[in-house]
Order: sequence, then C-alpha cells, then structure tokens
Amino acid sequence: MAYPHSPLVAFVVGLVAVILLLVYWDLPAFIGLVIATFVVGLVAPQVAFGNIASETAAAFGEGMTGIGIPILMAAVIGKSMMGSGAAERIVRGFRGLTGSEGSVFALWGSSSFLAIPVFFDNVFYLMAPLARSMRARVGKNYALYLVVVGAGAATTHVFVPPTPGPLAVADEIGVNLGMTIIVGLIVAIPSALVAGIFYGRWINARLDIPLRDSMDTSGAELEDIAHRSTNELPGMFEASLPILLAVVLVASNTIVDTFLPEDAPIGSVTSFLGDPNFALTMAAIAAALTFRRMRAMSDEQWSDELTESLKSGGNIAAITAAGGAFGAMLAAAGIGDYIADALAGLGIGLLVTAWLIAAAVRIAQGSATVAMLTTAGIVSGSGLVASLSVHPAYLVMAIGAGGNIFSWYNDSGFWLVKEIGGLTQAETLKTWTALTTIISVTGLITVLIASTLVPLT
Repeated sequence: MAYPHSPLVAFVVGLVAVILLLVYWDLPAFIGLVIATFVVGLVAPQVAFGNIASETAAAFGEGMTGIGIPILMAAVIGKSMMGSGAAERIVRGFRGLTGSEGSVFALWGSSSFLAIPVFFDNVFYLMAPLARSMRARVGKNYALYLVVVGAGAATTHVFVPPTPGPLAVADEIGVNLGMTIIVGLIVAIPSALVAGIFYGRWINARLDIPLRDSMDTSGAELEDIAHRSTNELPGMFEASLPILLAVVLVASNTIVDTFLPEDAPIGSVTSFLGDPNFALTMAAIAAALTFRRMRAMSDEQWSDELTESLKSGGNIAAITAAGGAFGAMLAAAGIGDYIADALAGLGIGLLVTAWLIAAAVRIAQGSATVAMLTTAGIVSGSGLVASLSVHPAYLVMAIGAGGNIFSWYNDSGFWLVKEIGGLTQAETLKTWTALTTIISVTGLITVLIASTLVPLT
C-alpha cells in the first residue's frame, strides 16, 4: 500500500496534540479530544480535507450508538445503588463471606465472571459502584479495588470466549471453541493475578486515590452510607437485582448466539432482551425504584435526582465517544494497516509476531477488538497457521494479549475508567494503562510457557 507520507506522521502529530491539549493546557477532555481528532485528519492524506469534520462526527456518533444509552443508564444505576445503600449492602455481603482481605478476591472473581457474557464497559458500569462503596467503608485501598475490578474484566474480555473479541478471532483462525475457552482460562487466571492482585497491591501502596465526586455521588455521601446500620440498607436480593438483571438478560443473548443455530426462534427474543441498551435500562429501573423507596422521596425529588445523574452520564458518554473518534481517525489515517504490514514479515516465531502486530495496532488506534481482528485477518491469510507446532488456540491468546496492551488517550475504555472511577489522567495512566500492559506481557509469557510445556498437538 502506497502512502503520500507515512501514517506514523499522523500518529505522532495526534500524540503531541493530545499531550498539549489535555496535559499541558488542561482543556476539558471532550474538547481536547475533538480538536486532536481534527488535527489528525488535517495531516492524514487518506482523509479528504472536506470530510474531516463529518468523519469526526460520524465516528463520534457511532461511538454514542454503542455506549450512549448504556452509559446514561449506568449513571442512573451508579447513583441509585450508591444513594440507596445497595452497593454498600453488597460490599458488606462480600466481606461477610470472605472477610476484609478476601473481599478483594470477591471483587476480582465477580468482575471476571460478569465479563464472560457482558462487554467490559458494561461490567465496569456495574462494578464501579461496589469499588467506590468498598473504598468508602474501608477508607483506603481505592487503587487496589479499581485495579482488581479492571483486571478481572479486561483479562476475560480478551482471552475467554464467548466474549466477542476472542470468539471472533477463534472463528477467523478456525479454532475449536471449547479448546479456546480452556486455553483462555489457563492464560487469563495468571494474567489477572499478576496484574490485579500483585500490581494492584504494589501501586496501592504508592498511590492513595481519594474518593472524589463521580456519577453524581459525592465521597462524603458514600462515607455517610458506609456507617449506617445494615437494617437501614436494602436486602441483599433487592440490592443485587440491578446487576442480576443486566447479567441474566445479556447472558441469555450470548448463550443463544453461541450455542443455538442462527435461525433459532428464541433468537429474536433474546436479541432484544439481551441488548445492553435494554438490559441496562431494566437494571436502571430496578436500581432507581430501590433508591426512591430507601430515601422516601417525592416524585419531584426522585425525578430531580435521576436527572442530575443523567447530566453526569452525558458528560461521561461524550468523553468516551470522543476518545473513540480520536482512535477512529488514527485508523482512517492508515496507521493500523501500516504497522501490521511492517511487522507481518518479521522472521520470528508466529506467536510473538502476532502479539507484536496486535500490540502495535492497539497502541496506534486504540481499540482492542479492532487490533485483534486486524491481526487475526493477517495471520489467517498468511497461511502460517498450519505450520504452528502448538495448538492454534495459543495463537488466539497471543493475539488477545497483544490487543490488550497500553490503553491510553485513543481508547474509549481509558476515558470510561477515568470518568466513572473519578480519577485524574495521571491516576488512570498509573492504574488502568499500566494494568492493561501488565496483562498483555504476562499473557504472552504465559502463552509461551504453556505452549512449550503442553503444546496440545
């Protein structure tokens, strides 16, 4: 593919733009990301000058299509679960079953399990209120709780089908689904342990993140709820109902899509019920009703509280979609294909080559799923899969590990974690960006070791 100039120019210019706009000048994230997207379009000859603004808007709109309603409903869920004491009740349930130390593993296990049928962003919407309530109750360890939740969800997101990314890669390469799940768990568990528990404890000892206002709930309000008696909180089932509803509805669609024929009559029903737009709406209704009951609010007060949460959610959705648009403009500049072409001919092992390609594409354009699918297409089209001396499920894992690396400004997930978690940019880089990188490197190492010891051929 011939380029008037290297797409690396657009990538470097975009990187400089976001650093100047967001870090040096400290512009609001949404404004800075939109301007940076325009700047990338201006130096990318692959994007027609007259189409730069419209392509930015289109990418922003596409991002909002995917996350707009879920984030707004997640804001209602977060506000309602924290304001009603539901999140605090679940946290106390965790601590009662596992003890104070074991509650960290409960958060990790919950996020890992939820991410199997549910997209990462939806898992974070549901788990962030629990992490915030845990911080309010304990008075410390917020960095640890966020990293643990992120590690559980992120590892499952890239390693364990039927999560869409590894499912699509396995299909592209032609790998048995059952074996992919088994190998995925082998890679996911140590990766999540190293990144979530070990790194989480390390960074937590060095980074004390305060409980800031987020999702229209103040830290002071959460700390007040943390000191209420259990009798003043909703029951465990009612408190958990929003999460249960979201997971069961989304999982119903995942199960039908994965295990039943495409023309199964129930498919149209689960496609509606299991769509995140509907599932999170139902979860938001359940959470909001509990919020109203526990706070004994009038209709007007209840409406005002929910409206405030939607304002907060709107800002989060706008920033997240703008981050996705920035990544999409880098992709339109050709950076992903350019890097993939440059790395495809490396004379090193296929597992490491695939990891490098996926990692480079991920860093350049932001989306883990796009990086994974791009790499899978290159690898499957090269004819080299047949020459693998190990089971091709390991190749799926190497691609997933590479696609997870270094989530930063061009990844909508970075902004999601920052805004919902109530973090600064620096805190997000030290927790979330570092976490995704550790998962990636640990995942590759695990793949290389496991494939050497147990090639499964």
